[in-house]
Amino acid sequence: MGEGKDQDAREDFTALTLVTVLTGLLFSALCIAFLRPLIYFLGADDALFPMSRDYLFIQLCFTPAIFMQMFFQTFFVTAGRPKVGLILSLIAGCTNIVLDLVLVGALGLGVQGASFATCIGYSIPAVVGTVFFFGRGKVLYFTRPRLHRGVLSRSCTNGASEMIANLSTSITTAVFNIIMMRLVGQDGVAAITVLVYTQYLFQAFFTGFSVGVAPIFSYNYGSGDRARLAWLFRMSTRCVLAASVGVFLVMEAFTPVMVWIFADRASEVYRIATTGIRIYSVAYLCYGTNVFASSFFTALSNGRISALISVLRTLVFLLSGVVVLSVLLGAMGVWMAGPFAEIATILFSLWFFRRNGARYGYLPAKS
Repeated sequence: MGEGKDQDAREDFTALTLVTVLTGLLFSALCIAFLRPLIYFLGADDALFPMSRDYLFIQLCFTPAIFMQMFFQTFFVTAGRPKVGLILSLIAGCTNIVLDLVLVGALGLGVQGASFATCIGYSIPAVVGTVFFFGRGKVLYFTRPRLHRGVLSRSCTNGASEMIANLSTSITTAVFNIIMMRLVGQDGVAAITVLVYTQYLFQAFFTGFSVGVAPIFSYNYGSGDRARLAWLFRMSTRCVLAASVGVFLVMEAFTPVMVWIFADRASEVYRIATTGIRIYSVAYLCYGTNVFASSFFTALSNGRISALISVLRTLVFLLSGVVVLSVLLGAMGVWMAGPFAEIATILFSLWFFRRNGARYGYLPAKS
């Protein structure tokens, strides 16, 4: 759209929406067909299988809506309505919480109720987004679908880093749990779970900012407005750096309060989690920059660099860090793996920023 090809963009957007829905349906059908072996492959035993089946089956039935909810988030910004995505996300989250209280707490529906609550929450942005893009009073809307040459492959390539990041989160969480179970036992796994939940709170800020600003970078890069691109880059990096310091200070100061929400102060879980999260929080000094770097290069259609940053950060440095450091330092090494991975990755992120600055125009050319 930054190149002035608005109609082509609308046709591609409509076609990509259909591809997203069809992919969701295919994914859902395949997983339901192989549901039993899939659940056991993911680590469930006979005792956990009934609950896992009940929860996952409902999730799979709503897969197209879940895909569409994530798909629409970026395009609300492209359509010039960034607040719509924010409001829908808040409504979805609040709906999930309320339905958890009603379905699980009041009606006693257990894991099935929890699954329905999550899926209904995801469905709200999907349904409202579909209605929103059928209206024509905006820059981007549904029209006759037509997928121009190379659009689908570039979309998949650009999104590779985000796919890797999400897959690696699942892999690393499993590895963290296995190692902590071996080193500390159930209390260690519970402490890691507390870390994961606190991570969601603060990582959401950096992820939301990076995803939200990406279409603006794409538009200005496409339009050739290098001056505005450079200004946006300066402002974004300053915001990310300031937020990184802020999140680190908040984590250091309020870790006991956050852990207390999940564990009793007298418990071993509280002691392990409080000590560990304060060590892990050093990672947030670099985390925001790395997430922004990956999203930034995706916005500039350089999926290769974006994917490389994600691979280095998660599958290379984090996994190798937790394995090696846990052997050398025990449980303390598990908590240090996060800071190690982010510090190692930021060296590459800064190098990529500097190396490609003149090429894309967000940094002045070297004299």
